Order: sequence, then structure tokens, then C-alpha cells
Amino acid sequence: MVLYLIHQMFFAPGERQASMLRISKMTDYAIMVMVELHASRGEVLTAQALAERSHLELPTVSKVLKLLVNTDLVDSYRGANGGYRLERNALDISVAEIIAAIEGPIAMTECSVEEGLCAQEAICSLRGNWQRISIAVAKAMEGVSLAEMAQPVKSTAASLNITTLNA
Repeated sequence: MVLYLIHQMFFAPGERQASMLRISKMTDYAIMVMVELHASRGEVLTAQALAERSHLELPTVSKVLKLLVNTDLVDSYRGANGGYRLERNALDISVAEIIAAIEGPIAMTECSVEEGLCAQEAICSLRGNWQRISIAVAKAMEGVSLAEMAQPVKSTAASLNITTLNA
């Protein structure tokens, strides 16, 4: 499965359309669950406890945990005192790793990951540029750790200015 930063369109009555790049809800939930695991400071938590702490439904948390356990991000423990905890220190886990665990490789387009997935490939010269953009997005996400995601943004931090082409 290839990750696409999903392009979704939102329309407001009487307004121009606005677009944004988004991760999936499942990936967002995975980051929430990982933040709760980090906050537990190494304590083994059940899926039920994680669902309660993250305010998510248990089936959703269970699905996310199954995907995270298949990577080197989360350990699972069986038995009466079983549950889940981070496999590594939160400073050593990047947002990019969590996204890749849920979605697959970070890519803006299919062709930026693998050849032969696009019918326009033979006549399109954009693949190299899409690869450059995908690499830049992935590097930005690799630069943010789970520990950083768990911290509120400080008011002294530079704000993110978003400019849209549709404005």
C-alpha cells in the first residue's frame, strides 16, 4: 500500500473551494495512541485503557495497535498483565515512521514511489519533481519526533503561515 497525503476538497456554500493535503484519520489516530503510550512512561497499557485515554473507539484502537505492532514501534504483551508499550524511546520515533506504519511509504503521487503505476508515465516528465517533493515532505516528517508531538506548541514558536493557491 502506498501512502498518499490525501488531497481532499472542502466546499463552503458561497465560498471558493479550498484544498489541503491530509493524512488519513487512521494515521491521526495512530499518532494519538502513540502519544498516550509515550505518556504512560513505559507502563504496559491495554487496548481498552488506550481507547479510554485517547477517547477513541476500542475497535479503532485495536486496529491501529495491530498495525503498529507489525513494525518496530510498539511491543505487545500477552497474559493477565498484557497490553502494549512503546518499543523505543519517543525521541527516537519520527512522525514519518508512524505514518509509514499505517499508510506505507510517504509519497505525493504513485509515480514518485514506483515506476509503472501511472498510465501517463510514458508521456509525463513530472516524476522526478514529484520525487523531490515527496522526499522533502518525508524529511520534514522525519524531523519531528513522537516526543515533540506529545508536547504542546510553545507560544514562542514560529507560527505556520499557510498560503493557498485558490485564494
